[in-house]
Amino acid sequence: MTDKTILRALRGEALPTPPVWMMRQAGRYLPEYRATRAQAGDFLSLCYNPDLAAEVTLQPIRRYGFDAAILFADILLLPQALGMDLWFETGEGPRLSTVTTPAGLAALKAAGDVHDRLAPIYETVRILSRELPRETTLIGFAGAPWTVATYMIAGRGTRDQGPAHALKSTDRATFAGIIDLLTEATIEYLSAQVDAGAEVIKLFDSWAGSLKGQDFEDFAVAPAARIIAALRARHPGLPIIAFPREAGEGYIGFARKTGADCVAIDNSVSADWAARHVQVDGCVQGNLDPRHMVTGGEALVKATRDVVRAFSGGPHIFNLGHGITPDADPENVALMVETIRRG
Repeated sequence: MTDKTILRALRGEALPTPPVWMMRQAGRYLPEYRATRAQAGDFLSLCYNPDLAAEVTLQPIRRYGFDAAILFADILLLPQALGMDLWFETGEGPRLSTVTTPAGLAALKAAGDVHDRLAPIYETVRILSRELPRETTLIGFAGAPWTVATYMIAGRGTRDQGPAHALKSTDRATFAGIIDLLTEATIEYLSAQVDAGAEVIKLFDSWAGSLKGQDFEDFAVAPAARIIAALRARHPGLPIIAFPREAGEGYIGFARKTGADCVAIDNSVSADWAARHVQVDGCVQGNLDPRHMVTGGEALVKATRDVVRAFSGGPHIFNLGHGITPDADPENVALMVETIRRG
């Protein structure tokens, strides 16, 4: 449906009421999510169970009527599909086997060989494309190559992405090979999501902010541009959102350089700044501080209105500046949505 509000915003239309969804909107802050995850047994089992993954994707749509649903999955399923070991430590997050050498890189699967492992994810997309309300946009996603590479090189999340930066400095050829493989595999993965029914694609570069200078151009901008160009060649007109989190000044011109239809903005920059410097190139998504979903009250109402006002002169998709946190109050989410829609 071309009249879906998010698709209209992504085409560059400034709407009187911005469409709204939240990063990590299907997550631990919802009691119904926790119940479904318990049914699945563990996080990866939930990701790979199409019926349950579709269910948790649908839960926030039923509760809040968001304008978009984003596929429930994880950015590290792709390196697992490339042949890496992946598991989650309770209370500590993901763990991966590592790749730091030419031999380790050579041992990974080819980009086109990921689909068997990821077939359950595509089935989740097919279920959602049938079951979502007709007015709700279905967003597929993947992690950007730099962000995924930081986990593959370190074997876990790190505060400063130090191991990836070190490999980039000491063995740039191997590092670039990892980025190239991930870029091609991401194209394959996202294209298959579109074939299964995803209407919009989002590329999450959660650690883009730690890339500086030419490295930002080489490993955040260039891979995103390659992915977007390849997807557009296969799926003409496909809308794409890019999120180079904490890019700061790097947000300026990011849409022009990569071809993204929309740039998602984190809350380390102000909405007024982003309206002046980023929205001039098209749609902006963001950027309410996720802490308001915990604290609520009049501060939440005011901050929500401030974001809507700042971006009211152009195309805007309302979202948080990062994912909603597990300690958020579901009632605060309802208050945010009500504030946006009642003006």
